[in-house]
Amino acid sequence: MSAESDGPVEGFSHFNLDPLLIQGIEAAGFSTPRPIQAKTLPLALEGRDVLGLAQTGTGKTAGFALPILERILGETRAGPRALVLAPTRELAAQILAEFKLLSRFASVKLLNIYGGVGQRPQVQGLRKRPDVIVACPGRLLDLIEQGHAKLDRVEMFVLDEA
Repeated sequence: MSAESDGPVEGFSHFNLDPLLIQGIEAAGFSTPRPIQAKTLPLALEGRDVLGLAQTGTGKTAGFALPILERILGETRAGPRALVLAPTRELAAQILAEFKLLSRFASVKLLNIYGGVGQRPQVQGLRKRPDVIVACPGRLLDLIEQGHAKLDRVEMFVLDEA
């Protein structure tokens, strides 16, 4: 990953994000992009593939969530448009919570899919064509095999904790 930088980024407005996302960022209490965000956001916002490596708690989730949300807000289409795969339901729930936090002022449909809970609410959520699915592979594969999950509209894919 490489990103040209003229020094530290002073705020998120520098990225020309949708005002509803800026509002969510400010409400979340984020003022200055973390290093991983400053490096990945410009590339991801251009639509480029990004491989980011950073310690837990450094802001990686916002680094991929903001470009996904920006693209979704920029052009309305039926979903799912983004798929985030996570290895555990705890991580999937944390990722979804971050998406909710950042998009709280925008109209974005989000869905968590993971095992260990009844699948009926997840199947109902899939019928509503969510914009973003945050899933664990096992349950997602089950729902695909049963014909409930169709991923042919996915434009953005994140493999978290690879």
